[in-house]
Amino acid sequence: MENGIFIGGGGEGYGEKQFLTLKYANRHGLIAGATGTGKTVTLQILAEGFSNAGVPVFLSDVKGDLSGLAASGTESFKLHDAFTSRAGTIGFEDYRYHACPVTFWDLFGTQGHPVRTTVAEMGPLLVSRLLELSEAQEGILNIAFRLADEEGLPLLDLKDLQALLVWVGENRSDLALRYGNISVQSIGAIQRRLMVLENQGATQFFGEPALELSDIMRTDAEGRGQINILAADKLMASPRLYATFLLWLLSELFEELPEVGDPDKPKLVFFFDEAHLLFEDAPKALVDKVEQVARLIRSKGVGVYFITQNPADVPEDILGQLGNRVQHALRAFTARDRKNLRMAAETYRDNPRFSTEDAIKEVGVGEAVTSMLMKKGVPGIVERTLIRPPSTQLGPLDKTLRASLIQASDLASKYGTTLDRKSAYEILRARAEAAAAEAEAEEAREEDMSVAEREFSTARRYSGGRVGRSSSRRMRSRKDIDIGYEMKRMVVKELTGTTGRRIVRGLLGGLFKGR
Repeated sequence: MENGIFIGGGGEGYGEKQFLTLKYANRHGLIAGATGTGKTVTLQILAEGFSNAGVPVFLSDVKGDLSGLAASGTESFKLHDAFTSRAGTIGFEDYRYHACPVTFWDLFGTQGHPVRTTVAEMGPLLVSRLLELSEAQEGILNIAFRLADEEGLPLLDLKDLQALLVWVGENRSDLALRYGNISVQSIGAIQRRLMVLENQGATQFFGEPALELSDIMRTDAEGRGQINILAADKLMASPRLYATFLLWLLSELFEELPEVGDPDKPKLVFFFDEAHLLFEDAPKALVDKVEQVARLIRSKGVGVYFITQNPADVPEDILGQLGNRVQHALRAFTARDRKNLRMAAETYRDNPRFSTEDAIKEVGVGEAVTSMLMKKGVPGIVERTLIRPPSTQLGPLDKTLRASLIQASDLASKYGTTLDRKSAYEILRARAEAAAAEAEAEEAREEDMSVAEREFSTARRYSGGRVGRSSSRRMRSRKDIDIGYEMKRMVVKELTGTTGRRIVRGLLGGLFKGR
């Protein structure tokens, strides 16, 4: 048990202990099954096991049930006898109740410490995904992010991005020569989607202080890993925001954590509930990013576990990287269900004792088909496993107790107050105010000028006295006289010459010829 997490009992009579080996726990995993088959309890006992092994955990609480991890189970609980009986069946000798160290988080700041990030940290790809932008609109958003870097305009919250888009629209003619056409209609569409995001409560998500990864990778005084629970019951009303936030968190872990190779145990385990939301209508670029993160984040010591109803919800390239699997029951009412069931069974290493496909259909609540990575990362033979009972409280935590735990946390003072430092919105507003003040000063200066000076400054009246050089009509007239004088002199000279005498004789002869 020191080198692994006890999952439950398999084999004949469920007497063979099944473990998730910590050394291979960062090679990701899958928890799948239909609604009501026990996925939440499996997630709960895995979180307990990782915490007891000193591994921090981050998970999303979609239904509100996982908050019970912060409290110990009790003998007065209605399922106490069933839990102790199951523990005896699977050989869980040291089964006891205990609470886990828990930190509560909430994007809306009501059921936990506020979780924030900046628009710049989110990046144009994830923001475009969040806003469901078209290709042209995404291009304009990329221009805005590039300009924010070049102009020194920090993008911290939504109003920063909104102000920057206004500035881009006002300067679109100049920017088009460098970045291509910028449509006012596309900018308007982005602004409308930002307004929808504001109405959904995302304003609190973007801002500072931003979440520091070190605050979700802590251990307590006893060496147990901190379990970070994200309240997601209200967040699920905005599924695109939910999926984008979790993908952002994965990306941040991938970017910031150092390479550790193959550690003896993970540095952090990340549970992604309702994983199908991440891939629904996702563009290929986003799916490729998830695949890249899932493939490479293992070497950073982070294990990622997807929780979903059907393995088919996860793209094949990503599904192939999920080595540790807990498959609860799948229903097969339609032809498509039967196809998905058959495909799910084919991903397991066969056990000669039973049909994997039949086992996936037959396992009851609290039972699952499991396959964990073994020595050298080889998938283990599939087993029908009875999942061990939880040591923490099954069901949601009392609201009063939850509020007291949040207030008593040492992170309350750090994340409780929003910071609003100088950023793109303030900088652009200062520029606009300076330009308006300059224009107002120029207008006042013009009003103080005399009528003649005002007409001169606006080029409505010409005054020769203000010209430094002479260009009067007198000079032009003298020039005309000089030209006339020269022409006259040349004519007289020609007439007094040989040619002139010939012309005179010709004219006189013509006049007196008739006489």
